[in-house]
Amino acid sequence: MNYTLNQLQIFLKIVQTQSVTKASEALHLTQPAVSIQLKNFQAQFEIPLTEVIGRKIYITDFGMEIATAAENILHQVYAINYKTLAYKGQLAGRLKISIVSTGKYIMPYFLSNFIQKHPGVELIMDVTNKSRVLETLDQNEVDFSLVSILPRHIHVEQLDLLQNKLYLVGNTNQQFRAPLQIEAVFKDLPLIFREKGSGTRQIMEQFIEENNIPVVRKMELTSNEAVKQAVLAGLGYSIMPLIGIKNELSNNTLQIIPLAELPIKTLWSFIWLKGKIHTPVASALLAYMKEEKSNIVQDKFDWYEQY
Repeated sequence: MNYTLNQLQIFLKIVQTQSVTKASEALHLTQPAVSIQLKNFQAQFEIPLTEVIGRKIYITDFGMEIATAAENILHQVYAINYKTLAYKGQLAGRLKISIVSTGKYIMPYFLSNFIQKHPGVELIMDVTNKSRVLETLDQNEVDFSLVSILPRHIHVEQLDLLQNKLYLVGNTNQQFRAPLQIEAVFKDLPLIFREKGSGTRQIMEQFIEENNIPVVRKMELTSNEAVKQAVLAGLGYSIMPLIGIKNELSNNTLQIIPLAELPIKTLWSFIWLKGKIHTPVASALLAYMKEEKSNIVQDKFDWYEQY
């Protein structure tokens, strides 16, 4: 056999994502390149690693065993690299963080200087919806998570980073003047929702229920960016986190519709399992964030306080 570490990494990612397309996206490779590497890797085994039924790929039992072995091999390779750096006195290791999709506008600013200072730290950050974030946290697959709603069924510790503000947002084709009556506004506006499992959707639905707001027309989209583009195009309005629309407000392509009942306020919280024993890298990051949090907020999010 003459398989490479690259082939092991590609096959493992295919198993994890259950998709050649998603694996190629995660690895920043083209789909044909991933397919060729999978074919070359499979050619070294007499027993099938995968099955394709229709347009979906399935991993065989033998393939799952190979994936487990591949993961162990790759962990050992990473360990060699980390030990080399540690021997040279550098902080080294893997840092795994899962964040809700809107958190992509926040988390990089809290990580940037730390990662630049410690080049031996490998960052793996999964950007997904709230349900998946809490699943990875509960299964202890990650060191930390970033959420805007604290979980009820998982015991966690937290470091609050920034206030989360949500407003009713629309494009600038129509002008609104305060004071507006909440019932009248929502009766006439088509609403765009995030998908089920999204924290933003949970907050939005809770607000609608608490205020007994009738929703006649609605649309559902699967990412904050998709919702923003739909609002920009005039397909409807949505309750959106302020953190994700900075540029559009500055460019006057989106507007905040003035309602006395808004904004809705929660907190962006950096959380981890209660009692978790952190790796040296995770401990160093947590210490850094506790020390630098206020400076980062002041330096990177000063515009936020204008709203």
